[in-house]
Amino acid sequence: MAVRRINNSWWVDFRSDHVRHRKRSPENTRSGALAYEAALRNRLARGENIDRPQETAPQALLFADFAWKWFDEYVIPNNKYSEQRMKRYILGSSLVPFFGTLRVDAITTHHIEQYKAHVLKGGLARKTVNNRLAILGKCLTTAYEWYGFPGPAPKRAPLKCPPAQTTFLSADECSLLLAHADGVIREMILTALRTGMRQGELKGLQWPSINWEARIITVRHSRCDRTKQLESPKNNRERHIPMDIDIQEVLFKRKRATGYVFLNDAHQPFDGQCLIRRLNKVRDEAGLRRFGWHTLRHTFASHLAMKGAPLHIVQALLGHSTITTTMRYAHVAPSALRAAIEMLNPKTMPAAILGQPVGNEWISTQNEEAAQQYLTPENAYSPRYNHQ
Repeated sequence: MAVRRINNSWWVDFRSDHVRHRKRSPENTRSGALAYEAALRNRLARGENIDRPQETAPQALLFADFAWKWFDEYVIPNNKYSEQRMKRYILGSSLVPFFGTLRVDAITTHHIEQYKAHVLKGGLARKTVNNRLAILGKCLTTAYEWYGFPGPAPKRAPLKCPPAQTTFLSADECSLLLAHADGVIREMILTALRTGMRQGELKGLQWPSINWEARIITVRHSRCDRTKQLESPKNNRERHIPMDIDIQEVLFKRKRATGYVFLNDAHQPFDGQCLIRRLNKVRDEAGLRRFGWHTLRHTFASHLAMKGAPLHIVQALLGHSTITTTMRYAHVAPSALRAAIEMLNPKTMPAAILGQPVGNEWISTQNEEAAQQYLTPENAYSPRYNHQ
């Protein structure tokens, strides 16, 4: 396979019948370039002409004109409604007003730095600026791919941001919240706390997605409030989450063959605003601090990490595309950190057991000592421990 990366762009470069074919991949990834090469070879095998001229850019193509062309021809076909709405807003409110009168091929890294300084002065958060830069970068990269402008698209260095702060509920707060909830809202809160499902995934959960024998929920859908339709989950990833016994018992009592799992009093799917109001009411009655549905997802992940679940398992259950996002929960996993520190103390090093993880012998010793302290003479004859 002859694919290579040249100036931040992936190209296919191969020969067929002694003719060299060198083309920029429309999808700027290695896998996309490999797929593009395979498609070109198939077209050549069928006798088709693959040397169609590239779309010619009109003279003085302004960013304002191309941005909306990109939105119509790329964003709408490839993005979900929520992403379309967000990108439409960012283009119209920020990017087009700043870059609109510039030619696309004349936009430089200096222009992008000026934009960053401008929006930061306006009070925009650094993370928000990075989100807008990502949209600008994709728009410009697409223009260079479609029209073959010379050289790579201008670089855009993201701003350095403080680590994302995550808040979660304690075990006592979870119990208090559930104690003040009832009906279907209690079931949804419990499901969020025990599965980490997003609000849209809870709204879109279907009965056929529950495997009662394997006790697994398959997250296939997310319900969009705007379109009232089911769409794929975030990152377009289907994932499988085991049900604990509490969720299985609660849902099994009213299981159906088809339809939505969670319905409101009118037997219709919930919308986001209704769920927010219902959660706020339960939260206020419990006397808890302010939080939203996504906090329940953070609670699920944080409690898993605190219990010692490996972060790659947490990543799989949450459906994160990269481990980087999951690493925000690493700080609440003291057991792994403590095991690393114990490696420095000779008292906690393994004495003669080779191949055992460091700290195992010390942990076993501590457990044995605790058991001996618990089995004191006064309880040694308790029926629970008297096996004679």
